Amino acid sequence: MVEHHPVHNSEVYLLGLAPRPSVPPPSPPSPLTPTDAGSSTPIEHLCLEAATGASADVVEEASSVARRRLAGAIHVLNTEATALRSLTQLYKVDATAAEGFNAAVDAILRQCHEKGKLVVTGVGKSGLIGRKIVATFNSLGLHSTFLHPTEALHGDLGKVGAHDVILFITFSGKTSELLALLPHVDAKLPVIVLTAHSQPADCELISHRPDAILLPATIHESETVSFGISAPTTSTTVALAVGDALGIVVSQELHTSVSSVFARNHPGGAIGAAFKSESKEPSRMRDLAIPVGQIASVSGAPAERCGADVVKAGYESPSGWVSVGEALACPARIRRLSTVLMMNALSEIPDLLVPRSEWISISADTRIAQAVRWIQDLLVAPELSETACGEDSILAVVDTRGEVIGVLEAGTLLRWCES
Repeated sequence: MVEHHPVHNSEVYLLGLAPRPSVPPPSPPSPLTPTDAGSSTPIEHLCLEAATGASADVVEEASSVARRRLAGAIHVLNTEATALRSLTQLYKVDATAAEGFNAAVDAILRQCHEKGKLVVTGVGKSGLIGRKIVATFNSLGLHSTFLHPTEALHGDLGKVGAHDVILFITFSGKTSELLALLPHVDAKLPVIVLTAHSQPADCELISHRPDAILLPATIHESETVSFGISAPTTSTTVALAVGDALGIVVSQELHTSVSSVFARNHPGGAIGAAFKSESKEPSRMRDLAIPVGQIASVSGAPAERCGADVVKAGYESPSGWVSVGEALACPARIRRLSTVLMMNALSEIPDLLVPRSEWISISADTRIAQAVRWIQDLLVAPELSETACGEDSILAVVDTRGEVIGVLEAGTLLRWCES
């Protein structure tokens, strides 16, 4: 006999109501697990809408900050570029600026020929720009040094030589330290003033030294207007650019090959490595010639100077070459000058000075091997040419316009070929 027991459950029945389907309550969301088909949806995607909106605001704010930063940078760059364009236009159309630049180049070249150097001085940011200009000049083979104006008054004034040229850098034109230094600079030395003024009358430093050369480095608007602060920014940019222009132009006039001088003075780092990889053996006459700028000069007429003057200048000159007027004395001729002729007037010493009419002109682009064959032919069979030639003959290396850019002894050319 089977016993029947009541069934116990948790359902509640309401009598008198129409029956309705039973729907299970929803389960709480849970993150999916990775499957072979790909990764699961990140749990962050299941966050509430309020959280999603906050994240978008953060992204938008970060983007706004980035745009604001870039706009500020573009404003600074554009302002400084505008200043350089304005300064370029000034040097194109303003006679005072053009004359000042030409006078500055002449002064530096003249001092270089006298074995002098460029002495640069300035205070603060102008001093830092001055140091960079000094570094550029030295790398281009132009002897230069920095002089702090305060230290100059305490002994460093001894850096300044009798054949130097002084470059003052001052945006205001009235820097007190430079005004204090100026009276102690020899009145015979050329002075260049790199300043924001475009007219000498506006520069206080020049009012104390009327013969000073004005080198304008103007800006189109004050830095306070441009950026809200007077921090040296645009002014230092234009000062540095004018200094670079001065160094490049002077070096181009002083050296036949500026790139070779720069390579010799910059053997280290990536720049030095690049020059080493590109360097080649001399192949043309311009590569061997002694630049005209490296020839020492003796002033006065041959009748007024003696042999000792040429010997002294030759031994003091790195190149060994000496010019007297338009005549040249090459190292070989100077070395064989007899001591008994030292005190004789140059006009009385035979075979020391070679006039321009006796130089042998040869194109700067002539290949060295071709020049050697030509000189050898002149030595072996001089009757084939109207030009007399010997090992101490002077070869004048000329450019396409016929201007002499360098010189060389015939014997030096032949010995180079043999080596």
